[in-house]
Amino acid sequence: MKSLKEIYHHKNFSLRKVRYLEPVFNNRPAILSDETFRERKDKLLQAMKDNGVDLVFVYADREHGANFEYLTGFIPRFEEAMLAIASTGEAILFLGNENVKMAPHSRMKAQLVHVPYFSLPNQPMENDRSLRDIISDAIDFCGKTIGIIGWKVFTSRFEDNRQLFDVPYFIVDILQRLAKEHGGEAMNASALFMGENGGIRTTNNANEIEHYEYGSSLASDCVLDVLNQVEIGKTEMELASSLSAFGQPHNVTAICATGDRFTNAVIYPRNKAVQLGDKFSATTGFKGGLASRSGYVVNNTEELPADVQDYLERAAIPYYAAVVAWLEQIKIGMKGGELYEIIEEVLPKEDYHWHLNPGHLTADEEWLSSPVYPQSSTELKSGMLLQIDIIPSVQGYAGASAETGIALADEQLREEIRENSPELWERILKRRDYIEKELHIRLHPEVLPLSDTVGYCRPYLLNKESALLFHRE
Repeated sequence: MKSLKEIYHHKNFSLRKVRYLEPVFNNRPAILSDETFRERKDKLLQAMKDNGVDLVFVYADREHGANFEYLTGFIPRFEEAMLAIASTGEAILFLGNENVKMAPHSRMKAQLVHVPYFSLPNQPMENDRSLRDIISDAIDFCGKTIGIIGWKVFTSRFEDNRQLFDVPYFIVDILQRLAKEHGGEAMNASALFMGENGGIRTTNNANEIEHYEYGSSLASDCVLDVLNQVEIGKTEMELASSLSAFGQPHNVTAICATGDRFTNAVIYPRNKAVQLGDKFSATTGFKGGLASRSGYVVNNTEELPADVQDYLERAAIPYYAAVVAWLEQIKIGMKGGELYEIIEEVLPKEDYHWHLNPGHLTADEEWLSSPVYPQSSTELKSGMLLQIDIIPSVQGYAGASAETGIALADEQLREEIRENSPELWERILKRRDYIEKELHIRLHPEVLPLSDTVGYCRPYLLNKESALLFHRE
């Protein structure tokens, strides 16, 4: 029996004429149903019960609002906000001046408490009560275990992770003191939402998968559009116009960079023109997924800079072999540590210097958390959304990237998608057919591609007709 290294040996890959899957515009983003929001609340209440938590406070601001939005359906945009939920199911929304109007629209029914302290600087502070009094008057803290939820699960072995908080001090301090004064305790409970072992947001139902597929496929379409527009003389800013679409909110800072990146500490697209032989990268992301591609602005190997003429063999093909291995090997029931070891075998870290997790969960955020790390015993489950996120770093060479996302869905979940979202199901079947017949990549039945560019890797960006291809023996 062949080893993974033999199956995905670099000699089995080459640059060939390969068509890309022509995107079909999806103008129907899926709205999350009332049933989904009821299910989310029920999942939280059960998780609280299982973990002995009596009361949770979910913090939100513009950048860190996904856990809050998971239950309410909205984020506080430019203010701060907090949602308190008791084990009884009772909920309170603490909102600043400009988000009070959102309370009637919340997908979770909750009492409104106005908190001017959550408003922008120098806005009216029309109350004579402290933040402590506002919170304590609204909440019974007596003997309760309090969970404070920000946006990060800490896993450092050097700290008491339950006492590390990523929520502003002025809020944490009050909640800790109120809990202690009433015979309870306060702890970081973000793992209830995001922890890879049972976090309620780490798996999704059919409605949620359809909702997130819209953003994942839109990101893919945008990046493919940029790749198809790359020409000598076009500027980063011109090309980057295609990385936004339909006013949808980004979950990452868009990247459109030619040549050397980060000069003068600039991380945004510049008025810099594309030149022959440039390194080039493009990335964008929306709710549900990110798409990223990188390579060289050339038609063929002869146009590469002299010192990187072996780019395909040294960087691009080894990377793509790992992507193919990831796609072919991932399945429900495998441990995150197994997937990590597969990538380590096919693309040894010592040689290719990747340092982040080779795969992670995604949702409203680009990176929710990750079950893929050394010795991870976390089981990959039906309903998980995962990004292929392998980032090699070979000194002197441009990067290689074909980052996109997939969903894992068991037979029951696949049937629910087929019945309730037939258009989505047709897109999934079309993508799987393309991946198998055109790219020669065999997916397990539970692997659902969430965009049209899953598995597609074009390293020479001026050559729009060729891509890397796996030659299965």
